[in-house]
Amino acid sequence: MQRIGVLAGVGSLAAVGIVLVARLWRRGMPAGVRDRSDGTVDAVTRASLRATGRTATEIAPGVYLLGPWGRTQTNAYLVDDGASWTLIDAGWGSDGPRIQAAARSLLGPGLDPSAILLTHVHPDHAGSARELAAAWRCPVYTHPAEIPIATGDFAAMERYAGPLDRWLILPLMRAMGRRRREAVIAGSSLAGMVHPLGPGGAIPGVDGWEWIHTPGHTPGHVAYARARDRVVLSGDAILTVEVNTWAGILQQRQGLSGPPWYTTWDRQAAIASIGAIADLEPCVLASGHGLPLAGPGTAAAVHAFAARTMRSPHPAAGSGAATRRRGPSATVGARGTIARSSERGAT
Repeated sequence: MQRIGVLAGVGSLAAVGIVLVARLWRRGMPAGVRDRSDGTVDAVTRASLRATGRTATEIAPGVYLLGPWGRTQTNAYLVDDGASWTLIDAGWGSDGPRIQAAARSLLGPGLDPSAILLTHVHPDHAGSARELAAAWRCPVYTHPAEIPIATGDFAAMERYAGPLDRWLILPLMRAMGRRRREAVIAGSSLAGMVHPLGPGGAIPGVDGWEWIHTPGHTPGHVAYARARDRVVLSGDAILTVEVNTWAGILQQRQGLSGPPWYTTWDRQAAIASIGAIADLEPCVLASGHGLPLAGPGTAAAVHAFAARTMRSPHPAAGSGAATRRRGPSATVGARGTIARSSERGAT
């Protein structure tokens, strides 16, 4: 694993300790973000994953879940349209071999993807992107606001830091000294292979899908959506496993959750992005961590969760990122052709 991935792993363990000891999540996150999902929804279960014995599970036509993996229940997704395929997110730095094995098991050897699409550039989503892009000789795409971090700009990492970054990761990286820090960052940099997603929501070489800007967790976080059957790959903008309670983290408890506050740059934007995803009326909600939700009650459950989150009396309470945000303000929900529910009328 790359050294930057080791630092991130240390940070993940520290985050659990922070949540357990300080219990800041009780004061810092909106009550709605701590609630479990409700409504009539189905979930891909661990039992069904074990029963299939597969390295990938089809959750919608041509959309395959790779994961969940490890304590963080990390996911990647393979989207196959018959003519070509695309990887969405690339897991941790150690997940590259299993992602390649899953692709071979589904598609056979020698068929490389048209692109790797990232929801954001955190090490549990972009960790294997460099290795995979080099092996497959394919481009990597992310939102323009993520490019500085993807290419190793330490000033951007400082500018867009979340609480855990400020408390632990950045002090450790500063303590390394400039020369060693630059070497560590260069080992995971996507310079020369990462490209910005284009305006208007279009995704190069991927028909029927578009990206939607869902900032907050990071400044350039995006979700990917397919309009025809309302499949939404939400990254960390909204999760299907509880990450903001100590019990949820330790028990890997399934349920709707906002992004982990301790790695979130701007909480207020993150809350608005939950609403933007609810407006997509998802029939399938597949996130960066946890098991996907599907079924006739999915959209209603996401709307109810978003409404509870918006009603919270202290959406930016505590010492979280919303009160410490630096850099340009975020524009939530920028996208292409998928209309908001208010524009479509009642469904």
